[in-house]
Amino acid sequence: MINVLLVEDHELYRMGLSMLIDKAEGIELCAQASDGIEGIKAARETNPDVILMDIGLPNIDGIEATQRIKDFNPEVKVLIFTSRDSENDVFESFKAGADGYIMKGATPEQTISAIKAVHDGVGWIDPNIARLVFSNLQRPQKQVVTAPEIKKSPNSYGLTERELDVLELMVEGLSNPQIADKLVITRATAKAHVHSILQKLCVSSRTQATVTAMKEGLV
Repeated sequence: MINVLLVEDHELYRMGLSMLIDKAEGIELCAQASDGIEGIKAARETNPDVILMDIGLPNIDGIEATQRIKDFNPEVKVLIFTSRDSENDVFESFKAGADGYIMKGATPEQTISAIKAVHDGVGWIDPNIARLVFSNLQRPQKQVVTAPEIKKSPNSYGLTERELDVLELMVEGLSNPQIADKLVITRATAKAHVHSILQKLCVSSRTQATVTAMKEGLV
């Protein structure tokens, strides 16, 4: 059972999400909070598996709340759930330690899938957000070199060509078993490549690796 803490200041959104979570199989709502301070307190008291966190919260925003929670509980997964689609909010959220970013316009099925994905350690970025950020980051570089050259060119992180292949699939949201099947390698090898990528990129999660990959033009 995945225990979820919901931090949302808008009552209607909170009610809707509560009902959605209550109906979802394998997920349980363990607590709710309506502002950042309450969210931090609830995270300490309930020790949830996943926190569904809005950004625009009273007192302190969701980004700062995420950072504070991650400071005392780095293992908890935080899924940012917001109407904000600015590039800066996306990067600041992941910098604070968020494990996923989904828009409030997402379908119920997408929301539940995102909760389960971040719980399983698979980074989740809303497809619309991923396209926006990727497009904005790559646009200046495309004036100099082509996309394939970006992907396969030498990089300061020392990633091998195989690791770049794995990283590209990570950005697409594939799990280790799916990466193994796609590249026709063993699951142990896929796991080893992912571990190596995280170390070389100096990040602690697949989601942070995805953001770094897009920001640095590695995929």
